[in-house]
Amino acid sequence: MGFLQKKHDTANMSAARNIIVEHAGGAPAGIRRVELIERKGKGHPDTICDSVMEAVCISLCGEYLALTGSILHHNIDKGLLVAGRSAVQPGGGRVLEPMKIIFGDRATFHYQGITIPVAEIAEEAASRWLKENLRFVDPCLHILFQNEIKPGSAELTDLFSRSIVGANDTSVGVGYAPLSSTESLVLKVENHLNSPAFKLAFPETGEDVKVMAFRDRDSVTLTIAVAFVDRFIADTATYFKRKEAVREAVLAFIAEERHPFEKITIELNMLDDHTRGEGGIYLTVLGTSAEGADGGEVGRGNRVNGLISFQRPLSLEAAAGKNPVRHVGKIYNVLARECAGRIYREVKGVEEVSLFLCSQIGQPIDRPLSASAQIIPAEGVTIEDIREAVATIIDDELAGIIHFTERLARGEFSIC
Repeated sequence: MGFLQKKHDTANMSAARNIIVEHAGGAPAGIRRVELIERKGKGHPDTICDSVMEAVCISLCGEYLALTGSILHHNIDKGLLVAGRSAVQPGGGRVLEPMKIIFGDRATFHYQGITIPVAEIAEEAASRWLKENLRFVDPCLHILFQNEIKPGSAELTDLFSRSIVGANDTSVGVGYAPLSSTESLVLKVENHLNSPAFKLAFPETGEDVKVMAFRDRDSVTLTIAVAFVDRFIADTATYFKRKEAVREAVLAFIAEERHPFEKITIELNMLDDHTRGEGGIYLTVLGTSAEGADGGEVGRGNRVNGLISFQRPLSLEAAAGKNPVRHVGKIYNVLARECAGRIYREVKGVEEVSLFLCSQIGQPIDRPLSASAQIIPAEGVTIEDIREAVATIIDDELAGIIHFTERLARGEFSIC
């Protein structure tokens, strides 16, 4: 028999799963005077870390299932990318010292006489992601792997043998909906800059892209950093010519998109300096600053919705690489995002919703300590008008959490 009957009693349901629905107060993010939003593209060192460790996690889940029939204890969320050294040069430079990717945290290496080759799985998954996403990075030439994954603690490992699916941390996951027009713009611009079509038209643009939006009322300034690949740039004159072409292409793309803004300004590679010659332009050998300038770390980049929105509720959890069947630092953040989106789509009268899911270590993941929805209702709508509908959706999502974690383990949800 399921935890709930098909016909819910909302008051009892909310108490059983500690579901709270309240008025958020204030105005929706998109109509406040100021918004500040950032997105780090797939070639940014922090996003590389997140993406690689998540790829390792998904591969481990698959191997654990294939070898043992279940997903065993692991967390690969302490990864680090150490920058290499490179000598950039118009026409083509070279890598002097490879980047280093350090795999950290815990995993299960042995289970009932079965040995799981964790290090090999990690390196293979990382290499595959790098080959598929960074055009000019050859893992065999440009990356050193350092495996620092150790066996898990006895207490947390034992948690995976219990019949009740309990949380392996006390944590809070956060999600909200809808995205504001500015947030949607930031996502679209970065995705466009890293799209296959754009790379075909502008092969000199690397995957290391960062977009920062500042909106003041109806005016938006996008400060964009794009790592140019030196083999396509003959000299400084070519660089500045192609840079302007990229800027104009972004403006043309935005002009074709529907948006409410009166003015959009694009500022590209702001550190460039015409007077410094080759030393004043943003060139890379491989299309990422990780080759010689910046390191990366799991959890310092985009939240699970792909953005860093500074005036929105944020979780400090690093979702990438965390175990998808027990670790609420991943589960609750992605579930909160998906659930908030469903509430916004399905409950008439919700103008904006933020959802906070708080766990207690060892307690069933379908029964959080609290599930708190903060709603900005549309004009003429009260919280009482929508409370039951919102609570029912939250309860339904929590009731289906095991199926949700199975999908999460297969990599069906984006996390950065």
